[in-house]
Amino acid sequence: MAEVRLEHVDKSYDGASVIADLNLEIRDQEFMVLVGPSGCGKSTALRMIAGLEDLTGGTIAIGGRRVDELPPKDRDVAMVFQNYALYPHMTIRENLEFGLKMRKVPREEIDRLVAQAAATLELAPLLDRRPRQLSGGQRQRVALGRAIVRQPAVYLFDEPLSNLDAKLRLQMRAEIKNLQRRLKTTTVYVTHDQVEAMTMGTRIAVMKDGRLQQVGTPLDVYDRPANLFVALFIGSPPMSVIQATVRDGGARVEADGLELPLRDALRAAARPLDGRSVHVGIRPEHVVDPSSPAHGPTATLQADVELVEPLGDEAVVHARVGGHPLTYRVEPRRMPEVGRRVAVAVELERLHLFDGESGARLG
Repeated sequence: MAEVRLEHVDKSYDGASVIADLNLEIRDQEFMVLVGPSGCGKSTALRMIAGLEDLTGGTIAIGGRRVDELPPKDRDVAMVFQNYALYPHMTIRENLEFGLKMRKVPREEIDRLVAQAAATLELAPLLDRRPRQLSGGQRQRVALGRAIVRQPAVYLFDEPLSNLDAKLRLQMRAEIKNLQRRLKTTTVYVTHDQVEAMTMGTRIAVMKDGRLQQVGTPLDVYDRPANLFVALFIGSPPMSVIQATVRDGGARVEADGLELPLRDALRAAARPLDGRSVHVGIRPEHVVDPSSPAHGPTATLQADVELVEPLGDEAVVHARVGGHPLTYRVEPRRMPEVGRRVAVAVELERLHLFDGESGARLG
């Protein structure tokens, strides 16, 4: 078993808090993604698991064994860095062998492990080359191979794909995910890219300003964001948010003349908030053509089109409704003209409601 448990973990630099009271359980064989904007503390958390940063407070355990006071070499983890961290003067074979030689692994075992990793990652034809002779994707495979040969209890990835172009990132995402599925090794992966997090993680942990905001499966976090920050951070294009006021005992919200009925499921939560400020969230896919079949009741609104982004299989429309921004998707053949006013329908049962002050989810 190789579960990772962080309990009440704190990290400060010169009295400035970087991570505050982080509690996170990463299950055995799970692919956990830490995601959040730059500076939120996700890489610091990963480096503390690896032993590259000391804790200011709290504990870290791997497989039930406390490791926060152990040196990195004794934690049974392998880390893949953003910049690959390959030795430029060594061949690929020597890079793969280096960590095993330092651990005094027998020569026969080194040869077996390197051959196995090279076959898994299609590196066999490259073993006698040096890193400068490889492409970015090939270098990343070598970095992965160097972690694989260690056969650790936990893999740690620190934004490993950020230096690759978009096409190669897509390919490497799939390769890393499939590799983890085959090896069944507990994996902690750090990224600022929410699409990467959504497509790779068994679960994702969203962080902001050193604090954990929400942990759950990608769909759970997307469908039921815990607060306004998570709602805006997860999703591409992002959720549209309208600041409004609850009226009529929670039956509707209004914002500068714009009115939306609340879905029945929210009325019980909203009723005590009559007259209070709220944020109404609308996902792009929940804005539909008024003439098309809808999943439940809708409200038809008039939208002024400001920008249209054709993406091939779809187009993203940026509009304003009663002065409030609204982003939605359409089929390419239904792209509206910029400057036109068009009718759109909002699926009321898909609305998200957040407290106007705290940003916490209301329903």
